[in-house]
Amino acid sequence: MAKTAVIACGALALHIRQIARRDGLDLDVYPLPPELHNRPMKIAPAVEELVQQLEGRYERVVVGYAECGTRGALDALCAAHGLERLPGQTCYDIFGGEAEIAAAVDAEPGTFFLTDFLVKAFDHVVWRAFGLDRYPELRDDIFGHYRRVIWLAQDRTPKLEARARAAADRLGLELEIRDVGDTGLASRLRDLTSTPGERGIP
Repeated sequence: MAKTAVIACGALALHIRQIARRDGLDLDVYPLPPELHNRPMKIAPAVEELVQQLEGRYERVVVGYAECGTRGALDALCAAHGLERLPGQTCYDIFGGEAEIAAAVDAEPGTFFLTDFLVKAFDHVVWRAFGLDRYPELRDDIFGHYRRVIWLAQDRTPKLEARARAAADRLGLELEIRDVGDTGLASRLRDLTSTPGERGIP
């Protein structure tokens, strides 16, 4: 059994598994539903439930979430259980860089972000999650204050680009593509799952 368990956001879990295999990281990944992003106050309780289930089974348990709109609840949980989480306010920070994402939002506050996962799961995680499959007339009520979509592309392919453009079209927004890869997540994952000694900390 792996020495480290990662309780991961469902939108990051596949990427974390891929990086772990590629980089030889000894991890077991436990994903939570990506739909929790639409109800962020449910994230910390869901993480805590998994923490309790994994207690005593691993040398370390870490949290594969950024802050993700929990308003401090996730950080309070991590502090109470002695856990570490991924840095940043959102998973977009992890892929695109905190300064770069902040600059994008400063330049256009009405920016809706997509990752590869969200492009692939757009119909389920965005369109149906907001009820737009049943009430498409609500699109402008929900997304009317947005002005553009930025796709933070980890692995850009023609097929995925077509799906990203289709998603932006359904939202009635212009698409901008930024090729970010997964180096940001890989670096943060290595830091998160390494021991203090491996990080050069006494």
